Amino acid sequence: MPKYRFEEIAINSTEKKKPTEEDKYTYLGLEHLDSGCLTVKRYGSDVAPIGEKLVMKKGDVLFGKRRAYQKKVAIAPFDGIFSAHGMVLRPREEVIDKDFFPLFISSDYFLDAAIKLSVGSLSPTINWKDLKNLELELPSIEEQRTLASVLWAMNDTKEAYKKLLIKTEELVKSQFIELFGDAEKNTKGFPVKPLSKISTYWNGLTYKPTDVVESGEGILVLRSSNIQNGSLLFEDNVYVACEIKEKLLVQENDILMCSRNGSAALVGKTALIKGITEPTTFGAFMMIIRSEYYSYLKTFFEMPAFRKQISTSTSTINQITGAMLNAVKLPVPDLALVQRFAVFLEQSDKSKFELEQSIAELDATYKKIIADYLG
Repeated sequence: MPKYRFEEIAINSTEKKKPTEEDKYTYLGLEHLDSGCLTVKRYGSDVAPIGEKLVMKKGDVLFGKRRAYQKKVAIAPFDGIFSAHGMVLRPREEVIDKDFFPLFISSDYFLDAAIKLSVGSLSPTINWKDLKNLELELPSIEEQRTLASVLWAMNDTKEAYKKLLIKTEELVKSQFIELFGDAEKNTKGFPVKPLSKISTYWNGLTYKPTDVVESGEGILVLRSSNIQNGSLLFEDNVYVACEIKEKLLVQENDILMCSRNGSAALVGKTALIKGITEPTTFGAFMMIIRSEYYSYLKTFFEMPAFRKQISTSTSTINQITGAMLNAVKLPVPDLALVQRFAVFLEQSDKSKFELEQSIAELDATYKKIIADYLG
């Protein structure tokens, strides 16, 4: 395949403007872009952004050049302004098909090569003067169009699965409210008890780098990366060989909670322990909550009633401690009603797992197709 310098493939639009009050409604920052997703699902700012921003047009490809290892690429959904920590890219259509262009920019082939050009240690950034000379291979326009047709169909299917996942989660919360009412207002009039009266909880294992052993040996350690969409994901596993107290070995129906993380968005995320087939513990900055009310608590932890009780003076929850959980009070329904909800939750979790598996398989096939063409 022929090679092209990136400046022969893409136009880097550098048009800027100082935002007005009106621009806050059509502002996109890097925080609005999700890794591995070309669709923008949130946007805007409470106040007009400060400093000059890039002008974007609907259909432009937005690329996060700061901390590019996060692999944030999206298609601009409307005319507006974009963070100066990104790039606004447009295709040179004599070389690259406009439908294939965003797929190319979001591919590991391009991103892995571009990330190597990052400079700086705290917030590594890609400069255009380096990126423009990056040489990349491209298939013919005809092949690009065929690829685009196949890959966009796969992408649309994946997005449809993701919407089903969201609907499944919404259905669980809807059933929770139907059975237990508003947990914050206790509309069903259940007895109110401290969380500590119906559960026990403790922090995870602190281990040294020298305790880590080759995958498949030792004790499996669950970390925040193992929680995805409220379920356990067994990828990128870590195993350790060190002395572990019996209470740090997880059991079926334990609730795994992320209690601290570099990303505040992950703090408080939970997963129900299911299908454990080997000795398993959990790492530092994680908590286990054990209770016969596990199905009720798992969903309660995802509700505003819980988040409000552990909120501090700031809007961001950076960590969850045992002391914070000790202060939580909640309505406690009859155990028979909780067990009824557990059956519903288990069925929903099975549906979510199947959808997640389908998404993972699509992702793997998607990446293989691109790799076969681009390397």
